[in-house]
Amino acid sequence: MRLTKQTNYAVRMLMYCAANDGNLSRIPEIAKAYGVSELFLFKILQPLNKAGLVETVRGRNGGVRLGKPADKISLFDVVRVTEDSFAMAECFEDGAVECPLVDSCGLNSALRKALNAFFDVLAEYSIDDLVKARPQIGFLLGLDDMPARRPAPKTTASAPVVPAA
Repeated sequence: MRLTKQTNYAVRMLMYCAANDGNLSRIPEIAKAYGVSELFLFKILQPLNKAGLVETVRGRNGGVRLGKPADKISLFDVVRVTEDSFAMAECFEDGAVECPLVDSCGLNSALRKALNAFFDVLAEYSIDDLVKARPQIGFLLGLDDMPARRPAPKTTASAPVVPAA
């Protein structure tokens, strides 16, 4: 199984926000740290926001932050939001193949078991685990060189981040 680039950068964005220690993070800063386009990160931000994994704050001093504590966001939460399909074989897809063994196939059963094991392992790891595994993450992402921005108070409703001019 191969995860998409969207999932990869969604995890990275969440790690950046967690490493930024409660401060608001800006998409241009995250994009620069990872060498990826801002537009791509904005695309990823939408499903993360909708799922409550991040919150966005509008305005000149706005940005993005985790929607819940980093230790409460599992890798499975991120994968579930960012991946479109978990079809490991053609027979996993609805109506994709006519096979007389589809209901009693050993391959289908083995692949489902493997996929469930994969999900179980992802559920064991949180964003916090990934950040704590790299004590130098703030330095590596360039966070140590940035002035701290005071975070806006938490709200119950999230709004899309509007990039500052």
